[in-house]
Amino acid sequence: MKNDYIPFPSKILEVIRHTEIEYTFRMEFQGEVKPGQFFEVSIPKYGEAPISVSGIGENFVDLTIRRVGKVTGEVFERYVGDTLLLRGPYGNGFDVSDYVGKDIIVMAGGTGLSPVRGVVDHFADHPEERGHMTLIAGFKTPRDILFRDDLKRWENSMDVILTVDCAEDDTACHVGLVTQYIPQIKLGDVQNTVAVVVGPPAMMRFSVQGLLGIGLPEENIWISQERKMCCGLGKCGHCKIGDTYVCLDGPVFNYTKGKFLVD
Repeated sequence: MKNDYIPFPSKILEVIRHTEIEYTFRMEFQGEVKPGQFFEVSIPKYGEAPISVSGIGENFVDLTIRRVGKVTGEVFERYVGDTLLLRGPYGNGFDVSDYVGKDIIVMAGGTGLSPVRGVVDHFADHPEERGHMTLIAGFKTPRDILFRDDLKRWENSMDVILTVDCAEDDTACHVGLVTQYIPQIKLGDVQNTVAVVVGPPAMMRFSVQGLLGIGLPEENIWISQERKMCCGLGKCGHCKIGDTYVCLDGPVFNYTKGKFLVD
């Protein structure tokens, strides 16, 4: 009988460097997984950290990791062929069937592009399953941009607005907050338009306000909560907000529920 508390070994198939402190680790994995779910990644003697799924393929998952502490710093010492320990996948992810047949808006801030990358990839590969699609992705500076190759590929099948808070002389992207570009979205029937918003709390709050302002119904918006999810099984309570365990009930929520999750 499978014990959800016990991690399993997973081989690193590929390491993709995006920035100085953000790499994608392509991990060997067989099983069901959704965009927006997460794994607990552990290294003996160092601990474990929750990492969102940033890509899904045949017999692998992508985990995009930022080097910010003891565990993730040690992960960056691992290379192709090495092994990490994983638990999961955990949580409630994005269900792409909720967006089939709709116009789709995706707004992502910084590393918030990681958990929604699987959603964007799916509809980039299956444009017949949706209407018009817009991706607005924002980063602090051009040096912080993730998934550059994907962004170029996605431009072939959807509107991609790439923006940075602070530009440099040779930057080729927009400058400003993601919310500034909401008026540029080509809107059809707002009742048949869905939106996914992931990023820092302030970015999500103002982005959702902007989307509501152009007429999107609350029930057509999904968000993902950023929390420190330790056990992944609703036992430790670290991620609890009110009566909600983000690791079990989320991290993906429809906005009708997510709007009440305030610390």
